[in-house]
Amino acid sequence: MDNKKRIFVVDDEHDILELLELQLSKANFAVKTFDNGTDLLETLKSQAPDLVILDLMLPDIEGTEICKTIRNSEKYKTLPIIMLTAKGEEVDKILGLELGADDYLAKPFSPRELVARIKAVLRRSETNQGNSDFLTIGDILHIDKRKFEAVVNGEKVYLTTTEFKILELLASHPGWVFSREQILNHLWGNDKIVLDRTIDVHIRNLRSKIGEAGDYIINIRSIGYKFEV
Repeated sequence: MDNKKRIFVVDDEHDILELLELQLSKANFAVKTFDNGTDLLETLKSQAPDLVILDLMLPDIEGTEICKTIRNSEKYKTLPIIMLTAKGEEVDKILGLELGADDYLAKPFSPRELVARIKAVLRRSETNQGNSDFLTIGDILHIDKRKFEAVVNGEKVYLTTTEFKILELLASHPGWVFSREQILNHLWGNDKIVLDRTIDVHIRNLRSKIGEAGDYIINIRSIGYKFEV
């Protein structure tokens, strides 16, 4: 049985699709490419990938709308997404992360860097799914690492892989102050290739999603964050 991780790539530039199919296949991934968003969304109805590489500028549907559709899907709320786009300004990167992307890479890009980012995102996802512990914080927040699930006041909250890992780290060590650098190391380890600023974006998204429990996450000015009940 083929145990290769399945990567779906959507981009309207065929030379990029060919390059990514070649490079990701060499990295031992099973790759399926799409040159438009409609075909991607249609295929997702019957086939489940392990990760999606998503271009923002597509001919039929904006990549941002595709990201929203995936994140609003019951089946794919936690599907890892890496945005790959020519929009490289910081505001565009922050928007991508706010929409629920796990990572963001601007064109032109290094195929080796993309492969490293894919592996890092997949490792985070696998770690979450393989941990059998769970946490209960007061009567408000329950974290089940076995199901990769957070429950706030009895309601399930679906988080991205990155958001869940941050919540798990902070909630597992109440009162401890973690610098942005420490949080990045927890998320990426030796593959750390993102900026401290992205942590603030992920935590802002996390707080918004977990509602009342978001008050437990405290910003320590000029240092980082802690979880305080």
